[in-house]
Amino acid sequence: MAQLSLQHIDKIYDNNVQAVFDCNLDVKDGELIVLVGPSGCGKSTTLRMVAGLEDISAGRLFLDGKDITQTPAKDRDMAMVFQSYALYGHMTIYENMAFSLTMRKENPNVIHKKVLAAAEILGLTSQLNKKPAQLSGGQRQRVAMGRSIVRNPKVFLFDEPLSNLDAKLRGATRREILLLHKKLQATMLYVTHDQTEALTLADRIVCMSMGHVQQIGTPLELYDAPDNVFVASFIGLPPMNFFDVKVSGAKLIGGNFQVSLTPEEKDILQAYQNKEIILGVRPEDIREGAGGVPITVFSNENLGMNTLVHGYIGGLKTAEAKISAKLKGWQNYKNGDSASLIFNKKHFFDKDTTNAIRKEA
Repeated sequence: MAQLSLQHIDKIYDNNVQAVFDCNLDVKDGELIVLVGPSGCGKSTTLRMVAGLEDISAGRLFLDGKDITQTPAKDRDMAMVFQSYALYGHMTIYENMAFSLTMRKENPNVIHKKVLAAAEILGLTSQLNKKPAQLSGGQRQRVAMGRSIVRNPKVFLFDEPLSNLDAKLRGATRREILLLHKKLQATMLYVTHDQTEALTLADRIVCMSMGHVQQIGTPLELYDAPDNVFVASFIGLPPMNFFDVKVSGAKLIGGNFQVSLTPEEKDILQAYQNKEIILGVRPEDIREGAGGVPITVFSNENLGMNTLVHGYIGGLKTAEAKISAKLKGWQNYKNGDSASLIFNKKHFFDKDTTNAIRKEA
C-alpha cells in the first residue's frame, strides 16, 4: 500500500495555541498504527493534518517518499472513516458506498464490482438496498468503512470510529477492523482514547499527552516497559499503582511499608541509593503471600477468573496509601479484612523527570 512519514510536525493555531509539538513517526507499508491518549492530547489533530483537513504549521509529511505537506486533501489518496459515519440518509447503502466513485465518473461496471467486493468483505451484501436508518450503528460503521475500501486508497484513516457504539458492538466492530486490516494488508492510522482498542488493534502504538509523543512501540513494549509515569498510568487496566519510596540498600522504604529488592533491581537503582523514586506496580503483578505488604481491604470486586481487591497499605486511609491488586480466583474479602501482598514485578521512575529508570544497555 504505502509508507507514511511525519517529520517534526507542529500544529499552531491562529490564537498561538500549540496543539502538536515536534511529532515524528514513520509508518511502514501495511502497518496499523494507533494514536492513543486522553481528550485534547493532539491525536485527532495529527490525523487531520495527515488527511489534509488541517494545515501543518511546521515540519514535513511524506507519502511513499513524496512531500505532500501542501497537497490538497482530495489529492492525497487517503480515505477517512469518521466516528459520525457521515452517510447520506436519502441514499441506499449501495449508493453510499459507490458515491465517491460515481463522482469520479468511473465506469459503472467497475463501480458495481468494487461495491460488491467491499460488501462481501464487510458482510453487507444483503443490506445494499436499505437506507442507513434501517441499519444498526455497527452496520452503519461498516458502510463507512466500505465507502473507503472501494476507493482503494493508499492510506486508511480512522478517527475514533467506535466511540458511538455500545460496548458489545465496539468489541465486534474492533474485531472486524482487525480482520479487514489482515485481508487488505493496508496502511492504517487509527485514533482512539480507548487503550483496549490500542492494545488489541495496533502493530505499534503512539501514546500522546498534551501535544507531545510520549512513547512509540508495540503494545507489549508500552505495557511492559513504559518510558514514563504517564504511559505507565495510561496503558493498562486497572491502572498501575504508584508510591513514593526511598531507596535504602536492598529495600524500598515507603511511608508505611517496605519491600525488598532483588540483586538485579538493586543494581538498576545503584545511582539512586538514599534518594526518593516512584515505584510502580501493576495490579496484575501482585499476588497474596506471607510477609508481604500489609493492607486493609475496603472493596472486593469479583470478575470471575480474577478478583480486584482495593485496600489501604498499613491501614492508613490516605490517597497515597491506596492500592489495587488483581488476584487470581474468586476472592471473598470484606471491608476491614487484612491481606498480605507480594509485588512480583516492579517499575521504577525518576521522581524529578518521571522517566523510567532502567538498566543501562
